[in-house]
Amino acid sequence: MLRQLLRVVTSLLLTAAVVFTVTPTVEALPTTNASAATDPSTTGPNPVAYSDVTVSAAGRSYGARVWYPGSTAGSNTPVAPGHHPGLAFGHGFFQGITQYDSLLKHYASWGFIVVTPKSQAGLFPSHSAFADDLNAALTWLTNQNTTSGSRFAGAVDTGRLGLSGHSMGGGAALLAASRNPAVRSVSTLAAAETNPSAVTASAALTVPAQYVGGSADTIAGVADNQQKMFAAKPAPTQLRVITGGFHCGFEDSSGFGCDSGTITRAAQQKLTQGVTTSFLLYTLGADTSLYDQVWGSAAQNLTGVVYSAKH
Repeated sequence: MLRQLLRVVTSLLLTAAVVFTVTPTVEALPTTNASAATDPSTTGPNPVAYSDVTVSAAGRSYGARVWYPGSTAGSNTPVAPGHHPGLAFGHGFFQGITQYDSLLKHYASWGFIVVTPKSQAGLFPSHSAFADDLNAALTWLTNQNTTSGSRFAGAVDTGRLGLSGHSMGGGAALLAASRNPAVRSVSTLAAAETNPSAVTASAALTVPAQYVGGSADTIAGVADNQQKMFAAKPAPTQLRVITGGFHCGFEDSSGFGCDSGTITRAAQQKLTQGVTTSFLLYTLGADTSLYDQVWGSAAQNLTGVVYSAKH
């Protein structure tokens, strides 16, 4: 009974699959060392490092963890040589950012500098403020690129900025993208409807957007959330539904009130890492060789994922 009640409360607080052959127009930027292999579901070529920081930008201030490609793995090591895409990632409702360590480490291994705000983690978060926090993370990272003495000075490709997030954080990422012309791509996991509406925000987006959901999600189900966002979003966009995937399967562990699916967490996370990493690398122009895995036959026929797209 308590579990059912929590799911109802979560839904209140958070406020088809037709296959198309797509040929989206996405401006390609020069390929960098962000991807050196061909299977983005496997760990990338970079050692993974992290740093705990205070983000102060655009009138916002909060604690965050930054995962990034390092010269060596570990805490506060130098950034790997090169210019790396920037990404801000939003956590789900009442979820700590460590719930997403596997995914964020994976992104860092593929060359992304990922800022993960710890803000709006209480029982009554502001979705609008969380969107502003995500945009502030990108502004902070852009500023760090030209800040003498910063660990990230000269390491950020400020023309390749993206947003991502899970559940509430996915909806907030869509809100943030609709407010920020510097954002080039958005990838979301079980994105939940927000207040203001993430569906309405999706309709205003012109950059590529990806909606990844799980067919067994009982908290932010595909039909009531990601399908509506995908339908509202103008091209280019795609909906990737993991067969048997569940809401908490996008996280590293399940807590009180979580749902379950018909595939293992490990299988869901591997599929998630593959489809989101390839999408972000391609749409941010870091690896244009990944077209087939994003829009082509490899994407359309990936076992365990139902594919929809429009352009």
